[in-house]
Amino acid sequence: MKTDSGKFRLIAKTFQGLEEVLFHELEQLGAEEIRILKRAVSFVGDKSLIYKANLHLRTATRVLKPIHKFNAKDTDELYKGIQEIDWSEYITHRETIAIDSTVSSEDFKHSKFVTYRVKDAIVDQFFDKIGDRPNVRVVNPTLRINIHIDKNTCTVSLDSSGESLHKRGYRVAETAAPLNEVMAAGMILLSDWDKKMNFIDPMCGSGTLLIEAALIAYNIPPGLYRKEFAFQKWKEYDEDMWEDIYNEETEVEFEGKIMGSDISDKAVEIAETNIRNAGLRRKIDLKITPFQQFVPPVEKGLMITNPPYGERLKIKDLEGLYSMIGERLKHNFAGYDAWILSYSEECFHSIGLRPSRKITLFNGPLECKFQKYSMFDGKKNERYKKE
Repeated sequence: MKTDSGKFRLIAKTFQGLEEVLFHELEQLGAEEIRILKRAVSFVGDKSLIYKANLHLRTATRVLKPIHKFNAKDTDELYKGIQEIDWSEYITHRETIAIDSTVSSEDFKHSKFVTYRVKDAIVDQFFDKIGDRPNVRVVNPTLRINIHIDKNTCTVSLDSSGESLHKRGYRVAETAAPLNEVMAAGMILLSDWDKKMNFIDPMCGSGTLLIEAALIAYNIPPGLYRKEFAFQKWKEYDEDMWEDIYNEETEVEFEGKIMGSDISDKAVEIAETNIRNAGLRRKIDLKITPFQQFVPPVEKGLMITNPPYGERLKIKDLEGLYSMIGERLKHNFAGYDAWILSYSEECFHSIGLRPSRKITLFNGPLECKFQKYSMFDGKKNERYKKE
């Protein structure tokens, strides 16, 4: 749906709790008329901004281009509304489509049935006109279509991203419960890291926080490793424009250190593989060390970590783990800001420090807290008492 200026109203999807971070990212990219929605941010931009958003946004999961909006009370009205679009503008009968439906409505209770009716409306339009039709292809289709029904309002969008943008392309191995890349980037941006101080994750797992921190510190686009985006198959795709955007030099210098460790040699091996695949081997220091023995640089820095929170450890073990984290912070991290993501309130209580900030984030289906502990120098640590 074009504006009077020839630009488009676009939507970037994200996780709950990261909407404001995504808002600021879009501001920096030059987006206009930015509005925060639930788990999404809408904005206005042109074709080049669609390309830039997919390449550069760290906290978006996908970028949608709405093309039609209408009201529908039942599947017949849905079918009719879909047929109001001239689908030959976007695809030929020889190509393939995939349809993703999200439904929040009393009248449409099954997203799969919505998907089937939308598919019928599109292929019937082609068949009625030329006697042939595009096929449905879930994997790597020519055109991915997004249907969003809220009560009786149906929004039809083209998905410019394809696979979720959290799939950067650098991860080739993972631990049992890896942190989502978009969530990791969001946590780092929420911390207000100045990109000058050292960045440390002493329980790094498969290395996601370390890699996302390096991409942020050196201003490397997170989409640089992707093989393709869905917009590259659109009829209006401008290859020269995309090449110019993709090849634009954005990397900057970073004087600090990015350091990670883990008690598990297997986890460190996996992290090393991912770091090497991202081309960041010389930008990240990694070693096998338990948190109890990790000694950070004396200069002030930022620590962000995502410790285990219950899937594979018993509660007693968890309390001991988080109590150890609190002790290490008090005695070894003077001058640091430490951020911890966890699910259990008991875990945070075991840390024994008073957080200076709490943010609610959803790590998959789990409602987690992302808490900040400001570790002051010297006697100021006495300000932190057992809760």
